[in-house]
Amino acid sequence: MKKNKVIFLILAIVFLLGMVLIGLDISRRTTFPGSKGNLKERIAPSDSIPVK
Repeated sequence: MKKNKVIFLILAIVFLLGMVLIGLDISRRTTFPGSKGNLKERIAPSDSIPVK
C-alpha cells in the first residue's frame, strides 16, 4: 500500500474507535426511558391536576 493510504486507514480506525468509546460512555450514563417507574408527573399531565 502507499504511505498515504496507510496513514488514512490508521486515522480512520482511530476516529471510529473514538466514536465508539464516546457512544458507549454516553449510553452508560443515561437510562432507557422504559426502565423508569411510572411517576405521577408521567401518568397525569400537569395541566389536568386541579390547583387549589
